[in-house]
Amino acid sequence: MAIRVIKPGMLTTVQDRGRWGYQSRGVSVAGPMDPFAHRVANALVGHVTDEATLEVTLVGPELEFEDDRVVAVAGAAFELSVDGVAVDGERAFGVRSGSTLRFGPRRRGARAYVAISGGIATPPVLGSRATHVTSGIGGLEGRLLKAGDRVPLGRASTSPARGVDRRSGWSLLPGDGQGTVRVLPGSQSDCFSTDALEALQSSPYRIAPASDRMGFRLEGPPLSHAAGAAGADIISDATPLGAVQVPASQQPILLMADRQTTGGYPKIAVVIAADIGLAGQLGPGDAISFVVCSREEALSALVARERALQALEAAGR
Repeated sequence: MAIRVIKPGMLTTVQDRGRWGYQSRGVSVAGPMDPFAHRVANALVGHVTDEATLEVTLVGPELEFEDDRVVAVAGAAFELSVDGVAVDGERAFGVRSGSTLRFGPRRRGARAYVAISGGIATPPVLGSRATHVTSGIGGLEGRLLKAGDRVPLGRASTSPARGVDRRSGWSLLPGDGQGTVRVLPGSQSDCFSTDALEALQSSPYRIAPASDRMGFRLEGPPLSHAAGAAGADIISDATPLGAVQVPASQQPILLMADRQTTGGYPKIAVVIAADIGLAGQLGPGDAISFVVCSREEALSALVARERALQALEAAGR
């Protein structure tokens, strides 16, 4: 069975946790911009393993179901309806054969995740269904969804977990178009002037229009290199998720899910794993602030987030 795409939305793709283990061969990871919301949506429909979801960006789709399913939408807050009847995000709900899920106006956040019982059954590429549009692999023919697409679904054999109270704050959403994320000093922080980390934290950066799933180009306080413009180039090395690299323009670039596998700009900082989801909920025109934290704080935040998510996932078993 499948879902039929009536309207695709602005940028809707199939994503699972990503194509990990192939960066050394030049293959980007891809995966969800907000991995936590992706997991919440999956847990709510009762998935005990990672299944592909639909990542919805800024403007949501209209989807018709060919059979009965359990659905959950997590992440960015949209007005949602099934056959004209309002439904809540971050709660599992049922749809009948022939029903249509519609996304209305977006209230907060940039990206939502649609999980469907049985999962999305597009063919895996290198062990993942994640769409990487630049290379044209994964998802549905390696591209954005378009009107008329028929997205295959797996066999629905799971039962839905109990919907969580939305006041629990599962999704990390920015307030009023701005978010604050914690960072650790990057692998080349010594390539910058002594006050560069302070400058990074001194004022919010605006996410420029020329930003996408590969990375956010940021506009704000300049970050100077210790050796001037000559210090803006290094021998290329691996690019982790959340790395903040700085080219000769002194304006940072925050690397996200579709980042290149290696990069030749020094990295002043990296967003901690627990805050990546919040960064992924920001879009062009939003503001992002950085705060340097300790390694201990980063680990503690990740452990707390993982425990909460594992508790929710266990409820679906």
